[in-house]
Amino acid sequence: MALKLNLIVAASENWGIGKNGTLPWKLKKEMAFFRTMTSATEDKSKKNVVIMGRRTWESIPAQFKPLPNRINFVLSRSGLNLDQYSNTQSFTSFREALDKLEESAFRQLYENVWIIGGSSLYNETFRSPHFHRLYLTKIHKEFDCDTFLPALPGNLKEISDPAVTEDIQEENDIEYTFQVFEVTN
Repeated sequence: MALKLNLIVAASENWGIGKNGTLPWKLKKEMAFFRTMTSATEDKSKKNVVIMGRRTWESIPAQFKPLPNRINFVLSRSGLNLDQYSNTQSFTSFREALDKLEESAFRQLYENVWIIGGSSLYNETFRSPHFHRLYLTKIHKEFDCDTFLPALPGNLKEISDPAVTEDIQEENDIEYTFQVFEVTN
């Protein structure tokens, strides 16, 4: 089976995704959506892999590291010692992480792969032949951000996913919608 990468991100109207290493909004239901999507598997003997950059890893509060019920891959050009964390591995490049995912013995351990940030990793994923789907939470408000989602590739088509509601969500006076796009070739 070919490796398929799912990318999940929440972005504001001005395509902002972060400010000072944190999310610029507090949306518990949206965070629950993220947790459900990146954790849920059909085969209960398997976990999903979440791939993130070093700054995304550092932005996760200590009590939530590693992200539970998922295999955490952290990319850092200089390498990181993550031995104190279970289900967590460090890689010095995106290619090195993909090579691990393609090892036949490791393939038996996971069901889905989720790219969870940050901006440079999203950009690299958009260019990957393994990029399959984008799960975008579109926040219907502008926020002051210092990190932004790269321009979306032109080969995306919006689709329906039965696991994703299409209704407008509202929380803390902020409206947002979940959108799913699939790569067309």
